[in-house]
Amino acid sequence: MATENRPLSPHLGIYRWQITMTMSIVHRATGIWLSLGALALVYWLIAAALGPDAYATAQLLFGSWIGQMLLWVWVFCLFYHLCNGVRHLFWDAGLGFEIKTLYVSGYTVWVIATALTILAIVLAYASGGGP
Repeated sequence: MATENRPLSPHLGIYRWQITMTMSIVHRATGIWLSLGALALVYWLIAAALGPDAYATAQLLFGSWIGQMLLWVWVFCLFYHLCNGVRHLFWDAGLGFEIKTLYVSGYTVWVIATALTILAIVLAYASGGGP
């Protein structure tokens, strides 16, 4: 079969980058990060069940600066995934498909997810020194 006259399939080199593309990719990435965070939560729970030594090791790991940073990234992913999921619910109802609304709702997801993450950080440290 001759293929030299067939059109090429569109790819990223053809399309201009848009916020909707970014949000779709980030939504998938945050879902993966949430799954990894769930595994970390399971590790922490198992360590708590195994006794003081295992729990102390888990607390040392999660209490380190890198553990704290990874935890806050997980919290941001949780809020982002939640807010973008609500956005998708509106889409499922047939709402919000106008170009201007897509952009406004996209930026709103970023702002709300960031604000909720900052609020969680402030509340966590104000209530006793961290998560």
